[in-house]
Amino acid sequence: MKTVPVILGGGAGSRLWPMSRQLHPKPFIPLPDGETLIAKTYRRALNVTGSDHVVTVTNRELQFATGDAYATVERAAGRDSFILEPYGRDTAAAIALATLYVQEKEGEEAILLVMPSDHLIEDETRFRESICEAAALAANGAIVTFGIKPSRPESGYGYIEADGNDVVRFVEKPNTATAQTFLESGRFYWNSGMFCFSAATMIAAMEKHCPDVLDGARACLGAASRSEGPQRVTVEIGADRFENVPAISVDYAVMERANNMKMVPCTFDWSDIGSWQALSELMPADAQGNRFSPDVLSKGASNCFVAAEDRLVSLVGVHDLVVVDTADALLVADRNATQDVKDIFNRLKESGHEAAMLHRTVHRPWGSYTVLETGPGFKIKRIEVKPGGRLSLQSHRHRSEHWVVVRGTAKVTNGPEMLLLEHNQSTYVPVGQKHRLENPGTDILAMIEVQCGDYLGEDDIERYDDVYGRN
Repeated sequence: MKTVPVILGGGAGSRLWPMSRQLHPKPFIPLPDGETLIAKTYRRALNVTGSDHVVTVTNRELQFATGDAYATVERAAGRDSFILEPYGRDTAAAIALATLYVQEKEGEEAILLVMPSDHLIEDETRFRESICEAAALAANGAIVTFGIKPSRPESGYGYIEADGNDVVRFVEKPNTATAQTFLESGRFYWNSGMFCFSAATMIAAMEKHCPDVLDGARACLGAASRSEGPQRVTVEIGADRFENVPAISVDYAVMERANNMKMVPCTFDWSDIGSWQALSELMPADAQGNRFSPDVLSKGASNCFVAAEDRLVSLVGVHDLVVVDTADALLVADRNATQDVKDIFNRLKESGHEAAMLHRTVHRPWGSYTVLETGPGFKIKRIEVKPGGRLSLQSHRHRSEHWVVVRGTAKVTNGPEMLLLEHNQSTYVPVGQKHRLENPGTDILAMIEVQCGDYLGEDDIERYDDVYGRN
């Protein structure tokens, strides 16, 4: 029986702010070994299933970053399917879309292995054994979840009470005292958020327990715009229909109501890297219990974690701190309060603060840009374009732009002119003029852009042509 891995992307990763942002969430943060969680998840999905088809459900804004992450993983011939949601509607909608799509492409007997993109599992041998057990149960009509044997009284996870493979009940995140009793009983497991089932079984369960979610997803999939290449299929869900799909988690919509639930008790290592405390534990500690990124100096500090991007950080005589330093935001927290970082993120998001959405370096399908400085009436950026990368043909109503090439070769459309600019050459784009930037070379193109105008927001773009299909 074919097992199709389904990777659920998106999310905000609010507990890992300020490195995690709305448009650069937790799965894209490099771990201490340099690889991201989403790349690890993709590799693991291929390794444990041997499938030639991987389905990813993600936010439309993250499709190109996801594709770039997948491109770092070597794989045999196969295809990737991307189902692009215009915005998040929780896991029931995402799983309904994936299930209907897999039924369409692989048949109703196909087994789906649903995996969030932000989990860390290093022991693939034991993970594969759990997948085989789950797939066998799923082939017999069960909806299977994976329970992680708890190692501590964790209050940040939901729990499953089980008797062997039989699910007794799901329990919401408990307080620490209750979690301790769960740990001592030996009957409770952390709810990993991973699932295994056949397409036919999940569709039947949704028809019974949440038909509005299933019908809404079916309508969205039927009206979706599709583009197919030799190795990638993109299914873009329309925002107008998607708003009619109820926003509810699959746990509430199906798992807590179904009578054919099974659980596979798992002993492999597992973490959702749900806090800075959890991420810090991936780094070795020094004799004082400190875990530091490079360029950190300390004197008399102990049990501290520091992640710094671009500058020297020094600690003197402090203890039990988490310090995360990025180009535009600094977090200092007690290491025992890192779960509360999400409250800071939520306040920033509610106020519309840009630090909740973006880093100063923003990734685009053609490369990236970094905001170097902003002031009244001007903004300075460093733009990097990948070899073969091509920005949209566009214009701006409120700003002009000055471009200076500092590395590589730029092919520039500037109104009626076509220019080829080398290092230390420049051009000026007046307000309202159509223009485009391309990298015809085999090396990274780097430019300094100076914007001048009365409004410098990223939404001041009118696109006329775009190879990446953006509006």
